[in-house]
Amino acid sequence: MNVAQILKQKGNDVLTTRPHHTLREAAGVLGRRRVGAIVVADAAGAVLGILSERDIVRAVGADGDEALNAPVSRHMTANPTTVSEDADIDELMRLMTEGRFRHLPVVEDGRLAGIVSIGDIVKHHVDALHHERDSLREYIASA
Repeated sequence: MNVAQILKQKGNDVLTTRPHHTLREAAGVLGRRRVGAIVVADAAGAVLGILSERDIVRAVGADGDEALNAPVSRHMTANPTTVSEDADIDELMRLMTEGRFRHLPVVEDGRLAGIVSIGDIVKHHVDALHHERDSLREYIASA
């Protein structure tokens, strides 16, 4: 399975923010939407960075509640690792494990095309295991 197939199942909806928005605004969006990261993009859809819950916690830990008034650009991960739609699951797992992050923006032709999370990969693996289990049960029952 590759990224295009994951996005086909889950959709291409991605939360974005602009670099000048505040951490408070970004944290509010993350909380309301119950997600762990937001992509920082420009008006043309180019990925500038990514801001995770961890980034916000680190900022508040270092600067106190004053950090929430800072622009997202000050605390985001700039130039994050991205993948294309043809990247496969093994590549995603390797990148996430080595980089110790949970979200990968998907970029096609220089524009944001989606996002893949560790939860998407876990879902894929669980679905594959269920399919294999059901196939084995069917095979055994027919033997």
